[in-house]
Amino acid sequence: MRLLLLSSGVGAVPAFLEEATGRAGALRIGYVPDAALPYPDAPFVNAEQERIAALGHEVAVIPVGGTPLDETERALDRVDALYVAGGNTFALLHALRSTGADRAIVDRVRAGLPYIGLSAGSVVAGPTIEPITPMDDPAEAPELAGHAALGLVDIVVVPHADGLSYPAAVIERIVAEYGTSHPLRLLNDDQALLVTGDDGIADGPRLVPSA
Repeated sequence: MRLLLLSSGVGAVPAFLEEATGRAGALRIGYVPDAALPYPDAPFVNAEQERIAALGHEVAVIPVGGTPLDETERALDRVDALYVAGGNTFALLHALRSTGADRAIVDRVRAGLPYIGLSAGSVVAGPTIEPITPMDDPAEAPELAGHAALGLVDIVVVPHADGLSYPAAVIERIVAEYGTSHPLRLLNDDQALLVTGDDGIADGPRLVPSA
């Protein structure tokens, strides 16, 4: 497996993609936007997609919520890497689960499809999204039952841990309420976690700069 879990900065993306795919040129990046569905007019929505396109890659948008599973699977099979964007983690998990896209993604990532997550996309790669409750509003996904996530890694990423994007009090509350019961990994906005492994088993994540 090859995963890059970002908080905000995408500086680590070019080197990750070159290493993960063995190619230095333009790639076709599948872009899952569903975490941003509650915020259609927010400036960050277009800005995040534009940052990936600015790296010189073709961006293929793959909205998983409401899309038939076979259509999502065909789209996943046509990309060189998958990028799961930021927004509301609960809305993202509901979109993934509601069509079975979660299982399709897990199968392909374990088989070798490189996975990049940013913020919500990083959180959902872990075993559960419950600790993010103080950061994201669960009411944005009222039909979501349970918090079990993709389980690609055994840690719960807490993005924006430097308090630049969210108040420091939010991060402190997450640590206080969930730090003893969940394997939290705090991640600053200029950092990323690099996860590699063979046979569908992830090695321990390695902290890398990603300004």
